[in-house]
Amino acid sequence: MAYFVKLDSLPRHKILFQQSLTVMEDLYQKGITFIPKIIKTKQNQLCSSFATAVVGMFEWLEGENRETDGTKPMEYQMLCQVYPLTRPGWSIPTVSFSDAAAQTFYRYWDTFKHMPQTAAVREVLNLLQERSGVLARCARRLNQVAAWCRAHPGKLYLTHGDAGGNFLVKGHGSTERYYIVDWDEVMYAPLERDAWVMGCRAWARQLFNDTLQKKHIPYTLHNKRLAFYCYHMCFFYLCEFLEDLLQGRDVLQRLAEYCNDGWIWERVQFADQQ
Repeated sequence: MAYFVKLDSLPRHKILFQQSLTVMEDLYQKGITFIPKIIKTKQNQLCSSFATAVVGMFEWLEGENRETDGTKPMEYQMLCQVYPLTRPGWSIPTVSFSDAAAQTFYRYWDTFKHMPQTAAVREVLNLLQERSGVLARCARRLNQVAAWCRAHPGKLYLTHGDAGGNFLVKGHGSTERYYIVDWDEVMYAPLERDAWVMGCRAWARQLFNDTLQKKHIPYTLHNKRLAFYCYHMCFFYLCEFLEDLLQGRDVLQRLAEYCNDGWIWERVQFADQQ
């Protein structure tokens, strides 16, 4: 038997990781077996500690990430098996419709402006300055759509947050099996949180809504809530890169690729139209 061990020492994230294990165990016990099975400790606990880290062990799931347009039907069908199992009482975050991600981003940007101007710091500042106009507009729009979402939050469900990026496929053709892993960021949120990545495409919105209807889940995606997540996640990813850089992690090339990659800006352009 092969196992996967996850050790999380990041102060904020290890709390989320620990909280998510209770949810995963609950889902698995209710028949959701396309997620990793937790291997409990000898004391029947879902995790243990090692130095300052939280450690979880799981059964190994064989597969590779083959996320494509063609995998979306199965991804959405699997998520629609999870949504009806939503219940109150899990110690997990609940969505907060705010522009906090943008505010945090600008605080990080200001920190870089006041740091010793090394070559790396100058490159970060140049990357951000080149997009200053777009980012300022995104921040204004995020504030506007967040206010709308606070007034129209939609029904909240248990959401994954990045199912497509953690969708594994084992085998080929008729022998294929599918899994969704990495449930560390589970949250009570509207379903746009799981749909926003492909929500800029009309066919994907239709597919998501059709799947909800077939599974008798009373929900329809709303473009303004999709817009909120497009703007929010744009700043969320920027914050992660800047935080990593401030902590000494070498992610400058990844930040440059993100800033120059059309995928996030395609989502932003969709949000601008809502």
